[in-house]
Amino acid sequence: LTSRSWCPPAALVPAETKEMEKFTRLEALLFTAVLENCIDQLLILGYIMPVSYEGKTDINCVRASCPLSLKSTSNFSPCLTSKPLKSTEHKQQLRNSEDLKRAHHLSNKAMKHSALPADTLRKIQADRQYASDVITATMKEMQESGTFNSLIEANGRENAKKSKFHDILIREEEGKKEIKSLQKQLQDVKKETEMELQNRDNMIVCLKDEFQEMKAKIDMKKRYIKKSTDLQVHQTQKKCSNAENGLNKEIEVSSSPHTGPGKA
Repeated sequence: LTSRSWCPPAALVPAETKEMEKFTRLEALLFTAVLENCIDQLLILGYIMPVSYEGKTDINCVRASCPLSLKSTSNFSPCLTSKPLKSTEHKQQLRNSEDLKRAHHLSNKAMKHSALPADTLRKIQADRQYASDVITATMKEMQESGTFNSLIEANGRENAKKSKFHDILIREEEGKKEIKSLQKQLQDVKKETEMELQNRDNMIVCLKDEFQEMKAKIDMKKRYIKKSTDLQVHQTQKKCSNAENGLNKEIEVSSSPHTGPGKA
């Protein structure tokens, strides 16, 4: 009864809701008594819950705030309010009083030993109040017209909400799966990018090594060519100098006065 997914008993749900047969006064009274008991239990549950019982330490506070739900049966015709029924109501009131006393005792324990979060307790209280309102509306309709269309409509609304919530959960699960898939793709792309960058770094290192090696070879070749060129220039200059010296000697010999054809 504390959940909004509560469904009416099978005996209360007719096969054809379009042409609902009205209950007799006696049947309506019997069902109303059952629903009143449900409301009383929900009311007791509300006072057991720690959230709704904060600051309430006196059982008179509970009694003062507790509506006399059994008074609703007085709306029926006098033929149904016989002495046995009044006796049953008196016993029910006594039983409710004992239940409230036990509720007060249990609520004190619940306030000290509650392990549920405040949000969960508030949700339970809201569901409890919703179920109590639906049952109260059903009782009123049953007393007035002998039907329970409001209960069926409320159940239909909750089923629609449940179906919508189920669709939201399905979409959320699909979204989680899609996010997980995208995260996996992102990780794969990240790994692939890291591998590509590592390969590029390795290639850059290799190219740098090759460049340094080629630069060293070129420097050695340049030094060799320079030395070879300098040596060739030196040898050429030496040859030219020797040739020049030889020519100078020949010129000196040929122009000397001590040498001539007549003296010979």
